Amino acid sequence: MSQIDYTQPPDHPLFAHEAEEDTRASFIKKTYTHLFGAIMLFAALEVLIFQLVDVAALTNKMFGTGYGWLIVLGAFMLVSWIANAWASSDNSPAMQYAGLGLYVVVEAIIFVPLLYIASQHGENIIQTAALATLIIFGGLTGVVFVTAKDFSFLRSFLMFGMVAAFGLIICGLLFGFSLGPIFTVGMIVLMSGYILYYTSNVMHHYRIGQHVAASLALFACIATLFWYVIQLVMALSRD
Repeated sequence: MSQIDYTQPPDHPLFAHEAEEDTRASFIKKTYTHLFGAIMLFAALEVLIFQLVDVAALTNKMFGTGYGWLIVLGAFMLVSWIANAWASSDNSPAMQYAGLGLYVVVEAIIFVPLLYIASQHGENIIQTAALATLIIFGGLTGVVFVTAKDFSFLRSFLMFGMVAAFGLIICGLLFGFSLGPIFTVGMIVLMSGYILYYTSNVMHHYRIGQHVAASLALFACIATLFWYVIQLVMALSRD
């Protein structure tokens, strides 16, 4: 997951928790409005891709070999870094939106193979995973907003967990072993932690005016959570 540099001085100097109630509420509303827009764009792109592209051939190219998927992941990480840097731009709203849009487009492309494979396992797998993802995200968001707790203390644990997860993923691709359902559940737990972390940052640590960057961070959490929930639902459906 990408990390936002809160020390950069944006157009508005206030952190969310320092702002007046109306300003803070407006910032939060903008963040979640942009998040909703990103999710809708992602869904629309998936429908468009499945209508216009030979997804079976694309899946074979991306998932055909472990090395091929490793290249895809490397490219995705690079583009994610660029998109986050653009979305966190202080001086150019157009660049902020370009960063968010770029990230959504790349996520839509990288999801194609998984969604294609899921669609072959059953009609309701994608819908079930989407509903489960929204329930998890909604529940965790509610916890943060009701308790108003600052979960920024999770950052070190989450970063360590993500580094360890990437290491396991790379080893699995290089040496050809499956990480299994335990890893999938672990990633769902890790993404749940990131949702708590970034949601509390929206309330406390993002600066007013950083709603595009905040929405990108939340969208990245939801997308990654959705990725692993799909895998878990597929594993359960096979059982």
